[in-house]
Amino acid sequence: MNGRAIALEEVPDKTFASGTLGQGAAIDPMDGKVVAPADGKVSTLFDSHHAVGLTLDNGMELFIHIGMNTVELGGEGFDAYVKEGDRVSRGDTLITFDIQTLKNKGYSVISPVIITNTEDFKEIRRTADGGINYYEELLETKK
Repeated sequence: MNGRAIALEEVPDKTFASGTLGQGAAIDPMDGKVVAPADGKVSTLFDSHHAVGLTLDNGMELFIHIGMNTVELGGEGFDAYVKEGDRVSRGDTLITFDIQTLKNKGYSVISPVIITNTEDFKEIRRTADGGINYYEELLETKK
């Protein structure tokens, strides 16, 4: 996403902020578009299109959750461009969302990007602080 990269601990949700679901970072998006950060496969797509799981070719399992509690919208304001099982390449559009709709309905748009197979990595570090665009690195890992 284009936006502002922030520490996972700053996410306004205890489950994400505590790292319970995995390590990562978050993005406060400037526009409503989520693109594939690398080549891989769509492993999970929620019916409400507010979250997507990817299994990247390097073995990383990535979970991107758009906003906080946005599952409650039942898909309103979200459009998916992929389905489970699809092969994606870096830069492919996964989901678009209407930031203004989410904000007008009282939802935070801060979006966690979580590595769910954290145990496979000995180090996960946020590399971006502040402004970030689609093609900049957000996280760095070491096995």
